[in-house]
Amino acid sequence: MPRTSSDFTLPDLSGKRAVVTGGSDGIGLGISARLAAAGAEVLLPVRNPAKGRAAVERIKQAAPGANVTVHPLDLSSLDSVAVLSEILLSEGRPIHLLVNNAGVMTPPQRQTTADGIELQFGTNHLGHVALTARLLPLLRAGHARVTSQISISANSNAINWQDLNWENSYKGGAAYSQSKIALGLFGLELDRRSRSGNWGITSNISHPGVAPTSLLAARPEIGRAKDTVGVKIIRLLSARGILLGTVETAQLPALYAATSPNARGGDFYGPSGPGHLGGPPAEQKLFSRLRSEDDARRIWAISEELAKVSFPTA
Repeated sequence: MPRTSSDFTLPDLSGKRAVVTGGSDGIGLGISARLAAAGAEVLLPVRNPAKGRAAVERIKQAAPGANVTVHPLDLSSLDSVAVLSEILLSEGRPIHLLVNNAGVMTPPQRQTTADGIELQFGTNHLGHVALTARLLPLLRAGHARVTSQISISANSNAINWQDLNWENSYKGGAAYSQSKIALGLFGLELDRRSRSGNWGITSNISHPGVAPTSLLAARPEIGRAKDTVGVKIIRLLSARGILLGTVETAQLPALYAATSPNARGGDFYGPSGPGHLGGPPAEQKLFSRLRSEDDARRIWAISEELAKVSFPTA
């Protein structure tokens, strides 16, 4: 029997293996819980093991009998991505769903990954490129659907082609937009290349709208000691049901994109309410920054080089 979320019906995912990055809190935790409740085996790659174990307990409390496991992963380290990938490849079990959801947002000062890449571009985008590329044999074996979670911020600013690493004039918000534009272009190009090369996977993109998640909250690990004014306003508006979504509704676009039989590769899903800030999930018009196939091919080539991976050429 199909299982039902609040706004659409998830198919029965029994026998499916799902990988959800950023699944230990916020939107990712909600996505993971819904997938597990629908019968999927859910693998949570997490940077913080204690947080991961707590997430597993929360999911099992909500869905007794859920099959959820934790593996260590730091998306800001290409070595960490390689280690997890080798573990999963050695197991040889097909992956049917990959949700590239994890992210970091607007560190006050420029920070870099273990590989010397600006933290947001390296974590939000390159880490997911590396993970997808390295897991491609398992994704192909599972005829997987890959859903990459971008942001409404991908509808503003641009890719800083002259200084992708933000070494000359760091702006946190613009760097965040760049990371999400790049991930969106990658997700769309992945679907095009799969279709032309008969890789057997589908890839689409989603965005959660605006909701009171932890992205703008106090994050000492990235140098933000206090909640931002923005997250305080978002919490207030969300609690009063004014325009914005909730953490629960923000989960739905990615869930729809990843599981609905009506969701297609190469498409974009987000909230259907005013301004696409909240509400039930629906197909969306591509943001202007995501429409150039030339930009997608350009960021693809750059990303393969920076992430130290390669996809099939045919």
